[in-house]
Amino acid sequence: MTITTVLFFHSALLPFHMSVLAIFILIIAETIGIYIGHRPSQLIRQMVPMWLRDAPLLQVQISRFIILLFFLINFSFAGYLLQLSAFALLDDFVHTGFVLIPALLMAWFFTLFMMHCLDQVIKPVQSSHQVNLLGRFATIVSGTARPGSSAQAKVRDQFGRLHYVQVEPEFGEFTLQSKVLLVDYRESHYIAQAIVNSEEYQMALAQKDWIK
Repeated sequence: MTITTVLFFHSALLPFHMSVLAIFILIIAETIGIYIGHRPSQLIRQMVPMWLRDAPLLQVQISRFIILLFFLINFSFAGYLLQLSAFALLDDFVHTGFVLIPALLMAWFFTLFMMHCLDQVIKPVQSSHQVNLLGRFATIVSGTARPGSSAQAKVRDQFGRLHYVQVEPEFGEFTLQSKVLLVDYRESHYIAQAIVNSEEYQMALAQKDWIK
C-alpha cells in the first residue's frame, strides 16, 4: 500500500467518506425512483415535521431533497478541508471528535447561504409558473402519482411554451398519459384533478343506455 492509500482509508476521514457515499446513493435512488414511482425526495418531504416545515430558515422554494444534498456536500468538503489542513500543519490527522462539530457548523452555514442564493433566483420563476399554469390541462409523462407521491407532467402556458412540472392528486392516482387539471400549488408541486377521457365518457354513456 502506498502512503496515499493509507491516508485515504484513515479512520479520521471515515465520516466524510460516508457522507460522499450517501450522496451517490441518494442520487442513484432518486434517479431509479423517478421511473418506479417511489422517490427518496417524497419520503424526505413526508418525514420532515410540520413545525420544521414552517421554520423561517426553511421557507424557500427549494426541494428538501436538494437541501439535504447541499448539506452532505458541504459537510464532506468541510471535513476534508479541516483534516487535510491539520495534516499539513501537524503531519497527522486530528481526532474526528474535534473536527465533527466545526464541519457541521460550516456545512450548515454554507448550506443556508446556497439556499438563500438559489431561492432568490428560483422564487420569481416558480411564482410566475404558479399564476400561469393553474387551471391549465396537463398530461402525465413519467411515473404514477398518488397522494404524497408526485409524478412528472407536461403542460403548456398561455404563450404555448412547454413546461414539465410535478403533480399530485388529492385522492386516487394518476397513471401514465392521464389528463389532469392543475387546481392548486403547494411547496414544489401542483395539486391536480383527473379529467375523464371523452371516449371513456361516451363508452360509459353507451353502457348505461344498454343496461336500461
